[in-house]
Amino acid sequence: MNDDAFDDLIAANRAFADDFALGGFDGVAHAGVAIVTCMDSRIDPLRLVGLQPGDAKIFRNPGGRVTEAALEALVLGAHLLNVQRILVVPHTRCAMASATEAELRERISASAGTDATWHRFHVVDDQDAALREDVQRVRTHPLIPDTVSVGGFIYDVDTGLLERRV
Repeated sequence: MNDDAFDDLIAANRAFADDFALGGFDGVAHAGVAIVTCMDSRIDPLRLVGLQPGDAKIFRNPGGRVTEAALEALVLGAHLLNVQRILVVPHTRCAMASATEAELRERISASAGTDATWHRFHVVDDQDAALREDVQRVRTHPLIPDTVSVGGFIYDVDTGLLERRV
């Protein structure tokens, strides 16, 4: 274990905390927005729609899929955290949509130096179909009110633009 592996991040946090302005924040989504998107570091979920910290609830996972955990977050957001609009936002050039399950297992096995063929990575064969399915899952969930607007978008990591698909 490398005890100083996080030193640069802790130092950056100290600088961040020097002018921290969100202390005492109530934790609700002030713009009434929730975003489900991919964990890809090219995505800045708040800034891509002109929001600031405190404006939205963000849920990230590989591929930006509406998983059971994402649905749990969205239900909590809709009932307890002022969420009135939900954006489901996968993106272009996503590893989860451009590789097969076998390819990812092979790459992970090679990197890990151990067999990963038993692990499922939930690749996306058809990103548009998956997005339609995910938006439908949210819209028809019995604990997501009909008053919550739900949209499906693709984020282009090369242009920064969102395109509404659902």
